[in-house]
Amino acid sequence: MKRSSCARGYFYPDVAVTVLLSEIQRETLAKLCDTFVPPLDESDDPHGFWGRSASDLAVPDAIEQTLGEAGEDQLDGMRKLLDALAEEGFNELSQQDRERTVHAFQDSSPETLAGMHGLKGLALTFFYAGPDPETGRNPNWEAVGYPGPQSAPPDVPKTIAVRRPSSDELVLEADVCVVGSGCGGGVIAGELAGRGRKVAVLEAGGYYNESDFNQLELWAYQNLYLYGGPTPTAEGQIAVLAGANLGGGSTVNWMNCLRTKPWVREEWAGHGLEGLDGPDYDRHLDAVWERLQVNDRCSDLNGPHQRLAEGCERLGYDFRLITRNTDPGSYDPESAGYLGFGDQSGSKQSTLKTFLSDAHREGAEFVVDCRAERILIEGGRAVGVVGSYADAEGRQARVTVRAPQVVVACGSMESPALLLRSGIGGPATGEYLRLHPSTAMFGVYDEEQRAWWGPPQAGLSDEFANIDDGYGFLLECPATGIGVAASATPWHSGRQHKQQMSKFGNSASMILLIRDRGQGRVTIDGSGNAVHHYRMTDPADLRLFRRGLVELAKLHEAAGAQEIVTLGRKAPVWRRGDSLEAFIATIYESPLDPNEHAIFSAHQMGSCRMGKDPQTSVANGWGELHDTPGVWIGDASAFPTASGTNPMITIMALAHRTAEAMAAA
Repeated sequence: MKRSSCARGYFYPDVAVTVLLSEIQRETLAKLCDTFVPPLDESDDPHGFWGRSASDLAVPDAIEQTLGEAGEDQLDGMRKLLDALAEEGFNELSQQDRERTVHAFQDSSPETLAGMHGLKGLALTFFYAGPDPETGRNPNWEAVGYPGPQSAPPDVPKTIAVRRPSSDELVLEADVCVVGSGCGGGVIAGELAGRGRKVAVLEAGGYYNESDFNQLELWAYQNLYLYGGPTPTAEGQIAVLAGANLGGGSTVNWMNCLRTKPWVREEWAGHGLEGLDGPDYDRHLDAVWERLQVNDRCSDLNGPHQRLAEGCERLGYDFRLITRNTDPGSYDPESAGYLGFGDQSGSKQSTLKTFLSDAHREGAEFVVDCRAERILIEGGRAVGVVGSYADAEGRQARVTVRAPQVVVACGSMESPALLLRSGIGGPATGEYLRLHPSTAMFGVYDEEQRAWWGPPQAGLSDEFANIDDGYGFLLECPATGIGVAASATPWHSGRQHKQQMSKFGNSASMILLIRDRGQGRVTIDGSGNAVHHYRMTDPADLRLFRRGLVELAKLHEAAGAQEIVTLGRKAPVWRRGDSLEAFIATIYESPLDPNEHAIFSAHQMGSCRMGKDPQTSVANGWGELHDTPGVWIGDASAFPTASGTNPMITIMALAHRTAEAMAAA
């Protein structure tokens, strides 16, 4: 059964939507969404923001379709939660009583909290980020101080030729099959093609460039990110964000170019990564640094970065400009804040612009929209890869690449799944997953912060990077996404949340990310799909994370914030005149359990790590699997431990090193 005026939306009117809920479930979902985002009476409401409900923007329809596409398990969980609410008479209650019921349900069990948290996040994301299909704008943006897209996509031709199957099967012959085209796979493809190897690249995502980048958050999640955007780990504690397109994470990352720390290099050398603590590894760092044109000439400080700098200066902390892989000739600060949704200016020196272009120029073949299913093994060694092709036009095909060398560079969430589906890698496959757990803290200031102007990351504080035997945390600023900000902002009531969002334009967000000692793991389900497990329970990690929260609060206060908002579900809001010491004590003790505090990961590492011991590592110190010759790990999953810094440069330098080893094999 289809409904055309649904719709998913309001956002995508040409997409018909399947009705997946009963009438009472649909009614309850609408009541729940309008509890999160209710119509409110305000005498001064020139943009209709206060009087607008979630249902006015077809948010319940969008949620129904989204969870339907996510799979039967999530849809079934939503149905059970909606049935339980209906049985409590939820639909007949007043707004105030519905809010009380929501809080009671959240407090009733971890499972119910997870379900309510997920629906709330979707409702707030769609309400604040969903564009009107006619105008391309969300009607709430003007009221909350978010400008939305600053420019239309330019007309830029795509320069890399991709193979499209003409039948139900495509067979390629190559010397090397590289699975994944991000920071690691892109480097290896470019380096080996430049050495005369015949290279085939398989990419699960699509091929997009400047002409596609419309600066819309939801479009970017659906087209440029793995799993369609922020996705919780199995326990719900951490939301993972990773790229999935030709160019991988380098297309959407925040361009923070940091060299591997000396103490990390020494530690990894001890794991068996020969030469990592000496000049040979410097050579690999220098090579990628030069190819990416890394410089500090395009590191303009927007409002949040200025507040971070001011706070650091007043507290006596380190603050430094970030070096970035930007071409100064085409850099545009007016659009740079939207780099997380793709770079319209073309200044970002992603793998698409650099190493993949090098590979294409040397004759490499590319297949996008192709999920690698398994690595082909004959006689105990690699002979190729088989995958499935499916594009937006509905074409499907089987893809086989025959190659004696295979590079696994699908990212730390998917690389171990490919090995597990292939039955190779040994007992450490999927183990030792690190995530650099991160969170944000908002400061509300007297003046507009213009967080969408200038680079998403242009400065950082290294003050606490090594405070515990090589472990610590970085203090940075994030990219600005109205949808993710709305979903992360604590919800106590419909009015409170709208009041907080009405201050969005004057808000500055700062983040912490810790170098985690603790670890998670990647497994596969019965269908072979990756399942990600991670609980932040390591005592040292918890101490670092809580210390980071304290420092963020101190920085905002020192920079002049009038309010400070953490992302804890029940955490208080600090207002100038309140005791900062009491606020800090409260947030330090606030729970960090799943769905109690918004925690994110944009850096996934270590799930196919390199090392000496086949029992505790998947590959040797150069990246080749212990148990399967011809299969190499070429992404952040090869990291022996967490890098402690934004990992792009480290991924690329290790990939450059692995490419040399492959060429010599």
